[in-house]
Amino acid sequence: MDPSLLAVGWSGEPAIVVSALRAGVWHTLASHGDLDAVRPWASVTKLATALAAAIDVEDGRARLDDAVGPEGSTLAHLMSHSSGLGLEASDPVVAPATKRIYSNYGIDLAAAHLSAGTDLATWLDRRVVAPLSMTSTHLVGRASEGLVGSTRDLAAFAREWIAPTLVSAHRRDVSATAYLPELAGIVPGFGRFTPCPWGLGVEIRGEKQHWMGDWPARSFGHFGRSGTLALVSVDEGLCVVATSTVEFGPWAHDLWPTWTSNVRQFAGAS
Repeated sequence: MDPSLLAVGWSGEPAIVVSALRAGVWHTLASHGDLDAVRPWASVTKLATALAAAIDVEDGRARLDDAVGPEGSTLAHLMSHSSGLGLEASDPVVAPATKRIYSNYGIDLAAAHLSAGTDLATWLDRRVVAPLSMTSTHLVGRASEGLVGSTRDLAAFAREWIAPTLVSAHRRDVSATAYLPELAGIVPGFGRFTPCPWGLGVEIRGEKQHWMGDWPARSFGHFGRSGTLALVSVDEGLCVVATSTVEFGPWAHDLWPTWTSNVRQFAGAS
């Protein structure tokens, strides 16, 4: 992929950053658009909540086996969309650990448990936003989808998953390892997968054929209905982030599988 073609196929006015860690030094391999424009991250917010959760668990303020949510559910179930809760509070509930049901409500419950009465925006700022100097980023509303911030901040955040400074590499790996890996489920916008691996707040590619293209099976990330995405390969030291002025739709469903594959090919040749 020629860097000048980075935004071809995107709707609206995307902002994109491709970063690689090589010999301990970060390199921006390509970028496009207004990296300082503040845009909604939508469900990419879940990656920040996941990191904040990992920090709280590593620091001993919470445990993955804390009982939270419906009977039999734990913090780990909530974070991995395996608690049995539906997308929102009014949706039907099934037994924990039986299905991978994508749940905004579950992530919100997890964040409420972790923040322990602290304002959610303050909690997330203290754990993640301020320590990473994400000066344009703040939470507006729900911990499952409320962050707004710049693409530049999103790139810095994605890099943290590859070379963590706020948690140990071991704790990062726990978050990015499939929890109940055999569960089937639906990735919103891309359909049903059996299995449908998910870590503790991060979607893991596994063998899915979808928006993550041909990235390695251990790659992980998230996308949001705002047209935002973040995709990370720790093994390759590679990450790509993008925001858009157009919400997720058929354009993204059709573009992203090939686009993310081309980005990876470009990075490997750079």
